[in-house]
Amino acid sequence: MLIIPIPAWVAATNAYVVASEAGGLAVVVDAPPEPELIGRVLAERDLTAVALLLTHGHVDHTGGSGALSGTTGAAVYVHPDDDFLTLDPMKQLELMFGLTPPGSYEVPKEFKSLDDGQVLDLADLQFGVRHTPGHTPGHCCFYLEFEETLFSGDQLFAGSVGRTDLPGGSHPDLIRSMKEKVMVLPDETRVLPGHGPETTIGRERATNPFLS
Repeated sequence: MLIIPIPAWVAATNAYVVASEAGGLAVVVDAPPEPELIGRVLAERDLTAVALLLTHGHVDHTGGSGALSGTTGAAVYVHPDDDFLTLDPMKQLELMFGLTPPGSYEVPKEFKSLDDGQVLDLADLQFGVRHTPGHTPGHCCFYLEFEETLFSGDQLFAGSVGRTDLPGGSHPDLIRSMKEKVMVLPDETRVLPGHGPETTIGRERATNPFLS
């Protein structure tokens, strides 16, 4: 199995290309505003992206989704509670930076909705959807049960958790989501976050100061 992390853009946001093997179908998790980096990885391994799963609507995770879906034809999935973010990336950039950094900010022509508990059968892999509001209202994590791997977006990091001081954020919601949807997973679960290095559920359970 292939899981290729691609840190990109000014926020060093992790995108992931996920596939059973080279030369087949792939799923992309998150799309920072440098879609050409993701496209290069797909081409190098002769992969065809069939879906783009967005953990949440912040522009550092979605800015490249329009361009990437346009060039690959991949369907774009996001939770509808984040529509206020995904549909207006330029407003986010203005609020966050006061200017527009270089990058791609094209909005996809169509989004498919994510629902809690949904299982997406894509590229011969099963992605379980876990709606984890807190960082944003529509934040979702994606769980590959048979591979014991969680794509945690900005919910859980190595040694930290997602910030909740941005529009739509809620610390009580994030802690509730963590307790009910994330920390119930086995200790050996591999955690691939939206920023920074990978970790495991067990390591975070034992050492993360924000979970004590």
